[in-house]
Amino acid sequence: MKTIVPVVSAVVLALALTSASAAPAHHKRQTKAAIAAQPQIACTVVGCIPVPRGCHPEMGYTPGGTPTGFDVAVCPNYTLYGYARCPNC
Repeated sequence: MKTIVPVVSAVVLALALTSASAAPAHHKRQTKAAIAAQPQIACTVVGCIPVPRGCHPEMGYTPGGTPTGFDVAVCPNYTLYGYARCPNC
């Protein structure tokens, strides 16, 4: 009887700890601001800046067609911070 009491109490303690750790964890919901897409960055001749919405970064070129090593922001009707490659050249 003396050995059963410590064994039973150890089993009860182990079950209590197991059920406490197996309790479901509550997950935080992310807000729309937390899951919003990060803006694209273009490293232009004036520094690394976010690309405006509706535009995308491309490699920049000189008017003669040589790559500059910097990005430009290409928008539907215009280009920011330099020249993009001419599609008809």
